[in-house]
Amino acid sequence: MPPKSPSLPQKNRYRVFGNMALVVPKELDELEKPFSLHSPKPFEIRFQVPDLRVPIRDFLRTREVGEFLSGALAGAMTKAVLAPLETIRTRMVVGVGSKNITGSFIEIIEQQGWQGLWAGNGINMLRIIPTQAIELGTFECVKRTMTSAQEKWKQIEGPKFQIGHVNVNFSLSWVSPVAVAGAAAGIVSTLACHPLEVLKDRLTVSPDIYPSLSIAISKIYKDGGVGAFYAGLSPTLVGMLPYSTCYYFMYEKLKKSYCQSKKKKCLNRPEMLVVGALAGFTASTISFPLEVARKRLMVGALQGKCPPNMVAALAEVIRDEGLMGLYRGWGASCLKVMPASGITWMFYEAWKDILLVEKRIL
Repeated sequence: MPPKSPSLPQKNRYRVFGNMALVVPKELDELEKPFSLHSPKPFEIRFQVPDLRVPIRDFLRTREVGEFLSGALAGAMTKAVLAPLETIRTRMVVGVGSKNITGSFIEIIEQQGWQGLWAGNGINMLRIIPTQAIELGTFECVKRTMTSAQEKWKQIEGPKFQIGHVNVNFSLSWVSPVAVAGAAAGIVSTLACHPLEVLKDRLTVSPDIYPSLSIAISKIYKDGGVGAFYAGLSPTLVGMLPYSTCYYFMYEKLKKSYCQSKKKKCLNRPEMLVVGALAGFTASTISFPLEVARKRLMVGALQGKCPPNMVAALAEVIRDEGLMGLYRGWGASCLKVMPASGITWMFYEAWKDILLVEKRIL
């Protein structure tokens, strides 16, 4: 009598494929049955999205984000008020139209109407918001980092070397955290936002050639590729170093000295306006010749002659207009930089009070 084949549990059944038999569990077999509203669900898959509200909320409450937003809001509010002065200043610096503020103002009104005073202001707003946010945020972050590094360096007394009978002590006490932070702020913001500066100048100086932002982008790219958006980057960085370093150093120094003389902990809003304006005036006066060379390089292609480098641009200005040409537009620049600097610091400190002080992280 042939042996009986082992019987399979009743809950499983065969599937025959050629000469092979496959045991199919009952649970999997149930999946093939038609699904109806009255039949029980064979299985259920649930996806749970992680709750990111708390991490996002904590991130938005950090000091760095508060400073970044304060800088962006301060820059936007300042540029909205002072756009006409920026337009006049740019035209005078690059040598377009009248050589004085009143004449340039009248020319713009006659040629373009009142809206001409805000020529390129759209791209200017798009430029200043990230620029000011990155610049002020970088300044605060680097200043804190440098100050902390100096304190730690003092605690460990720094490395010491002895060469013969001479002892050499390395120290960071001679380095100003504010000056280093100011230089870093200028460099980082320039590298990030220089193409927007080029677009803004083209739209301001030649609105007939570049009537809109999209046309300006396509035309600049067609004429010079991606590199055209970084025209004048080298002189910009060279000019930015003394300006940014002096600007932030003077503001912090003037603020600290004034508070010490008046025995105050902080400045009020009018005092911030004045101190910021003085810092902007000093920095602009020191670095203005480099600003002239930078603007000439950035818009030189519009006039069919572009100096090869910053030294050539400075030599060209001196040859054509003398030494005073290096300060052509200085009055308009100060007229724009001083209120812009003062208003920016006033708005920036005000927004910091709103976004940071309530969280007790200052």
